[in-house]
Parts: sequence; structure tokens; C-alpha cells
Amino acid sequence: MAFRFRKSIKLAPGIRWNLSGSGSSWNFGPRGASIGIGKRGTFMNFGIPGTGLSYRTRLGGSTPSHAPERSTRTVSMNCTILEDGSLSFTDDTGAAVSEYVVEKAKKQNRQAILDLIQRRCDEINEQIEALGRLHHDTPDPEARPKFVALDFPETRPSAPVDKSLGFFASLLPGQRRKHEESRSAADGQYRNDLADWEANKAQFEQQLSERKLFLESLIYEDKSAMERFFEENLKDIIWPRETVVDFEISDSGNSVSLDVDLPEIEDMPSKFAAVPARGLKLSVKELNPTKLKKLYAEHIHGVVFRLMGEVFAALPTVQEVSAAGYSQRRDLATAKLHDDYLLSVRATRPEWNKIDFVHLAHLDVIEALSRFDLRREMSRSGVFKPITPHA
Repeated sequence: MAFRFRKSIKLAPGIRWNLSGSGSSWNFGPRGASIGIGKRGTFMNFGIPGTGLSYRTRLGGSTPSHAPERSTRTVSMNCTILEDGSLSFTDDTGAAVSEYVVEKAKKQNRQAILDLIQRRCDEINEQIEALGRLHHDTPDPEARPKFVALDFPETRPSAPVDKSLGFFASLLPGQRRKHEESRSAADGQYRNDLADWEANKAQFEQQLSERKLFLESLIYEDKSAMERFFEENLKDIIWPRETVVDFEISDSGNSVSLDVDLPEIEDMPSKFAAVPARGLKLSVKELNPTKLKKLYAEHIHGVVFRLMGEVFAALPTVQEVSAAGYSQRRDLATAKLHDDYLLSVRATRPEWNKIDFVHLAHLDVIEALSRFDLRREMSRSGVFKPITPHA
């Protein structure tokens, strides 16, 4: 069974790498896209979800102004890339659009459609590649947390400018009274605005003072402050997959234990894409089993490496980090799910500091963890056997 520590945090995936989609098709372009074909040319219309806004861009040429007007119609289409990479054009009801309209749209807008296919191809491949390079952004442990003073962002209210009455208006009692009332109201509004501004500024400066104390003192001596700061750092990461991390900081603040719920290999994205030289379609293929196992091994080692690095960078007093990663698997004898630990590693700060954090793109993360006190049973093909983690 997996050990559970006192603190737990769920790291939600960032919007940059959305790896949760697994349906039979992918949306091609932004939601709400349609193609309009008319006498002024062909346009791609885009809706921006949640904003009520939309825009359109010309895809095809327009008819010269002197050309005779022809009978036209506008066709709204949803363009989808199917699982096999081919394009599907349907109307708003989900019904297939006629081949005539589809071919006309393809002929007039070939490059625009190719651009969208290429964009989707890059997105699919980026999702795959991102899993193997999570460790690239691991922070340098020598870079101590630093307080940065900020200026109060609100501008101080300006005092109202008194507009004097003209000579003749000043002779009229009604005009003088209105002028005084207006000036009094403006002065009152200014005093209120100034009071609000000063209160907000004082609150802002108090928060800055508390943050300075937090970063320059508390995270070096207070365990609850250390836990809070570590959580802040983890939540700032654009995480490729939802990951649950349990952690415990020792009472002395010099060691941290991590327990990481790793993804199962069955949940890993397994498709890569390419744009064929001919035809309007996306070539989507399955990764071969060997490459998938290699990607899985790189990813789970990268998860553990990144988390250990975040500890050493966020908490300067920590001298040792131990991390264990487990995965849920079914017992072949009972079919019940249970936790199997796949790797467990322990490293000290002096050992960790030997890594060149400027050139992490050249680092083999699997080999990197092997430099430390590592428990792992992994075959050459990337198959993991359960291990007993460090105590």
C-alpha cells in the first residue's frame, strides 16, 4: 500500500497541454467555426467560447465589383478531424454537407485548411513531446527565493479643478449656488476617493511587508510557512497531467518526503501525427510499444525529478529529499486495484547541486536519478517491477 503523508496537493494540468481528450474525433479549429461562401468570397467565421464575440477572416478571393451578381447562399459548416485523420464537414444539426459545397470550400481554401491541419498536428505531437521533457524546467537549487518589492498599481486621485464662474454668471444668485453645490460635491467625491486609495495603498503595503517577512524569514524557520510556499510553487507549474502529491516536511525542516501518484501507462497518450504531402487530411498513427514504454519511463522519472528539484529550490533549509512514485495496478489473482511502487529515490543537497541546471535539455533524466540512492527494477524495454520504497 502507498504511504500517506500529512499534506496532500492535487496538481491540475495546465491549459497548454490538454491531454484528457480521448474521443473518436478532435475539433478542427476553434469551437463554433463555420465557412461562408457567397458573392464576396469565402470566409471562415470563428466564435470565441464564453465571450459572445466572434470574428471572421477571408479564405477565398472576392468577386470583382463590376462582375454580374450571381445567386449565392451561405453554408454554415463544422469541420472535424476524425480519428483516422480525415476531414468531416457537417452542418449545425450534425448532418453531412453536400459534396459539392465541401469540394468548393476545399478548392478555394486549400492553404487555410492545410494550416489548420498543421496546427492540430503540432498540438498532438507537442502533447507527446511535453511528457518526456517535464524535467527541463526544474529550477536551480542555488537560486534562493527572493522578495521583489512592487509599486502600488493604483494612481492617486487628482484633486478637482475649480472652474470659476464668468463675470456675468457670478452676478446671478442661482448660478452661484449651483457652482458651490457642484464644487462641494466634487470635493466630497475627491475626499472619498482619496480615503479609499489611501486605505488600499496601506493594505497593499501591509501585504508586501508580510510577504517580505514570509520569504526572508518564515520559510527558513516555520514549518507551516514552508508547506505553504512549497504548495505555491507547485501550483505555478504548467503540469501536463493531473498529479497527486503527498508530502511531509520534518519538524526540523531539513528533510522532505514525497509520495507521488504516477499515471498508468494505459492512460498515456499514444498517438502521433504528420501532415501528408498530398491530400487534405491528418495522418494519425499509434506509437509502437517500445517508444510508448520509453516515453512512459521518461515521464515518470521526469515527474519525480521535477518535484525533488522544486523542493530544493523552494526550501533552502532542506538538505535531503526522498521521493517515491507508485501506480495503481490490478492484482492478477484478485482483479483488485492496489498500489505498486515503481521507483524510490533519495538525494542530498550537495549531490543535487552537482547537476548542471543550465543545460537540462541535454540531461537523460532516467540516468540522472541513477546517480542517487535509487530503488528501481526496470527492464531495458521499460517494464517496471514493484519495489519496496525507502522508509
